[in-house]
Order: sequence, then structure tokens, then C-alpha cells
Amino acid sequence: MMVYKLRSKIWLEDQGKVFGDGPCDLLHRVDQLGSLRKAAAEMKMSYPQAWELIKMLEDNLGFPLIERKVGGRHGGGSFLTEKGKKLMLRYREFREKANQDLQSLYEDYFSDMPL
Repeated sequence: MMVYKLRSKIWLEDQGKVFGDGPCDLLHRVDQLGSLRKAAAEMKMSYPQAWELIKMLEDNLGFPLIERKVGGRHGGGSFLTEKGKKLMLRYREFREKANQDLQSLYEDYFSDMPL
């Protein structure tokens, strides 16, 4: 008997993609590491590519996600704005709940069906 897994992609959009799993992951890593450059490297993404993604998201959302601290004696870094952190946390909670609900629906409709 074959065992299937449920897979899904969810994102927010308005005239195109505004926010989804990839951007959420990037913001989470920035929050954890304090650096967009380090977050991008962990995701095997170039820094310019990550910066362009952040700028595009900020333009589409209408508010800043990241603030940069210019280097100095103790070095620079990046941190999430209050709205950026709120969006990231809400999206992560939403995805967790959506995954649970989708898994429950999958089990309701397909658990007894030999495919």
C-alpha cells in the first residue's frame, strides 16, 4: 500500500505574492541571528537577493520589516521592526494552525481510502 503525504503552499497576496513561507523563514533567521547577511547565507541565498526580496516585500506591504544598524566598533546588524516581528509571528502561528487543520481534513477524507 502506498503512503501519501499532504503537501500545501499558502501565501498572502495582493496583485501578486506579498508574504509566504520563504520570506517568513528569512525574517525568522534575521530575528535569531541579528543579521540579514547571515540569514541569507543560512538559506543559501545571496545577500543582494535577500535585500531585494526584503525591499520588494516592504514595498508591497507598505511598511518596513527590517531596520539596519550600521557597523562600528561592535559591528552592524539587522533587526525586525515591530510590524515585521508581528507579521512573522502571526504568519508562523497561522501556518501551524493551517497545517493542523489541513492534516485533519486529509485524515477525514483519505485515511480509509486505499489509494
